[in-house]
Amino acid sequence: MMAQNDNPADPFKKALAEATKVMANDPELSVTYSVDPSGLAGDTMRLPQISRRMTREEVLVARGTADALALKHKYHDTGVHNRYAPPGDMARDLYEAMETARCEAMGARDMPGTAGNIDAKIGQDATRRGYDQIKEASEAPLAAAAGYLVRHMATGRDMPPAAANVMELWRGYIEQQAGGSLENLQGILDDQSAFARFARQVITDLGYGDQLGDDPDEIDDDADDQAEDAEDDQSEPDSTGQDDSDDQEAEANPEQSQEETQDAQQASVSMDEMADQEMGDEAELPEGEAPLEPPAPQPISDADPDYIVFETANDEEIKAEDLAEPVELERLRAYLDQQLEPLKGAVGRLANKLQRRLQAQQNRSWEFDLEEGILDAGRLARVVANPTTPLSFKVEKDTEFRDTVVTLLLDNSGSMRGRPISIAAICADVLARTLERCSVKVEILGFTTRAWKGGLSREKWLADGRPQQPGRLNDLRHIIYKGADAPWRRARSNLGLMMKEGLLKENIDGEALEWAHRRMLARPEARKILMVISDGAPVDDSTLSVNPANFLEKHLRDVIAMVERRRAVELLAIGIGHDVTRYYDRAVTITDVEQLAGAMTEQLAALFDADPRARARIMGMKRAS
Repeated sequence: MMAQNDNPADPFKKALAEATKVMANDPELSVTYSVDPSGLAGDTMRLPQISRRMTREEVLVARGTADALALKHKYHDTGVHNRYAPPGDMARDLYEAMETARCEAMGARDMPGTAGNIDAKIGQDATRRGYDQIKEASEAPLAAAAGYLVRHMATGRDMPPAAANVMELWRGYIEQQAGGSLENLQGILDDQSAFARFARQVITDLGYGDQLGDDPDEIDDDADDQAEDAEDDQSEPDSTGQDDSDDQEAEANPEQSQEETQDAQQASVSMDEMADQEMGDEAELPEGEAPLEPPAPQPISDADPDYIVFETANDEEIKAEDLAEPVELERLRAYLDQQLEPLKGAVGRLANKLQRRLQAQQNRSWEFDLEEGILDAGRLARVVANPTTPLSFKVEKDTEFRDTVVTLLLDNSGSMRGRPISIAAICADVLARTLERCSVKVEILGFTTRAWKGGLSREKWLADGRPQQPGRLNDLRHIIYKGADAPWRRARSNLGLMMKEGLLKENIDGEALEWAHRRMLARPEARKILMVISDGAPVDDSTLSVNPANFLEKHLRDVIAMVERRRAVELLAIGIGHDVTRYYDRAVTITDVEQLAGAMTEQLAALFDADPRARARIMGMKRAS
């Protein structure tokens, strides 16, 4: 009979853990259950938490997730995967999705019982992401569609409805572009290296070959050639000995020596003739043929390949401490503190409120009845009463936000001059200090331009004869006030730079947002939050005077759409006296700059709130279902 305090889900969790170890062919695999995102790290697997109610959906998702991760643990070689992994964002997403599909397809072939479980997991995940509501291919993630299609073709199984919707939106395009490569799918599932090369070919077919980086096979061939050359060099005698040997042979057999000399001269003449002929071929190409064109340059923007920048040579990404001397930074910081002395108390109270809300969620909680961890002394009585009962262990749960990074992206345009930029700086400062106390890493970035109304880029454009629609026509300045790994005390004086006369100029929001997004994607944290603080639409007079009026605004919308579609980063924005809700899905607009501290605090507190309905209410989103 089950004790009253026992969790009815424990027998199922234990059975699932044992089955997962067998499927992964790794008896040393550690399986835990957590509310944190599921995943696999080395010999530790994290599965979705199962409540005492054991709802059908919880059980199906847990089984499907366990099967998918076990198959990846069994069939996936991290070394091979990393060797062929492309550096570009889109190419990497496609590569990862296809490799996941390969592992799941092999499981469906070798262990048919896993197929239905993984279908349930894929269906639940696709529905949660809203894939069943998407109507246009442009709104659907291409990487997910490619992964679904590879799994469908490898197994012959129909995908769950929400996943099938995304797959069918892109299927015609994928088969048209990569149909020839996909025909070779079945024969390479067992060979991860061959499949990785296949995936890279599909990525090239889909138009993202420029994101693949160097071919690892060619690099290995070059290394082998160099090694062979080195061996040949070591095996050859020195030049003096060789010359002496040749001279001796020539003296011993003068006829042979004369013949070899003539052959060498003829070979030299033949090579010269071939070179002349090749040069002639290049000079006189047949009609209708043209010399090979150089490869197209890599797009400036991942969000919009058609976004044009006239000149990038003068753009800069620079640390705040490199824009002013330490003495000047300290003076500017003191001036900032003096300007905002009356406000610091209110901001401090709001920050303390945020800290209390976060620390309230850091109360220790535990997972019980585990096979390893800290011995659960409270359950030793069961062992004493029944010696056959195994020892019970417990593990402390991680809070949702310990593995989190927050980036504050501040508009450093001229329209922010005065009180808005002062309050933005002090709020960023206080929030960074507060979140650091709660083990949340914070990065503070700023964006502006190096000149008013164009800089060196515009001068070059004028010198080149004013070509039509040159694209962005100013020099960017992206400023790092505080890196995510830098402690607050070291970056404190950097924020005073915002008070520097002449720093704040124009704002090109789209490229700044894409820059901040790329920096966040490179971070190891599991959860990434990006908060944008701006007081207006993107404006650069030099660019807008010679391009369509919506040139910069369209790019900003494209970047926002890309960030929100990929969902690797949680994006939110605060508009100061400007309605940014027309750009960002999750945004608030404040009419008075004095409200900024409260808005920033509430927005961040909402993201860390354990109750999704509270998060939705404060974030202005639809109520969570």
